[in-house]
Amino acid sequence: MKIHMKVNGVEHTHEVEPRLLLVSYLRDVLRLTGTHVGCDTSICGACTVHVDNQPVKSCTMFAVQADGCEVTTIEGLAKEELHPLQEGFKEMHGLQCGFCTPGIIMTMANYIQHSPNASEEEIRDCLKGHICRCTGYHNIVKAVQYAANKVKKEEVTL
Repeated sequence: MKIHMKVNGVEHTHEVEPRLLLVSYLRDVLRLTGTHVGCDTSICGACTVHVDNQPVKSCTMFAVQADGCEVTTIEGLAKEELHPLQEGFKEMHGLQCGFCTPGIIMTMANYIQHSPNASEEEIRDCLKGHICRCTGYHNIVKAVQYAANKVKKEEVTL
């Protein structure tokens, strides 16, 4: 099937197998390898991207389902400088191995855009769709709070 989508602001058209997952399209066809495959069952959240500004676990969506959509991956999140969440993860030591980080950042970018005043408990609740095998989430939560505070102070558009 022929699909057409905008990924990180760039138009793409390709012939793909109907069963090709969006995560495989992004990684194998477009070579955007920041989106990770962690479990193939949607449990870990490492493959989260934005499809039409909504977080989606790309291992649960076929590329043909994104036909005509706008997709943003971790590579497209930062514009001319780091996104506030990327900066937060750096400043607050929110990652160790980094495998889960892109998916968490993509989910939380959408979340703090709509809930910049989220409590620690609310942030932890939103993180339930992600598995980090290294950190215990303490510094991830601090990184999200850092970014939310920056968004509130500077009115940064996510």
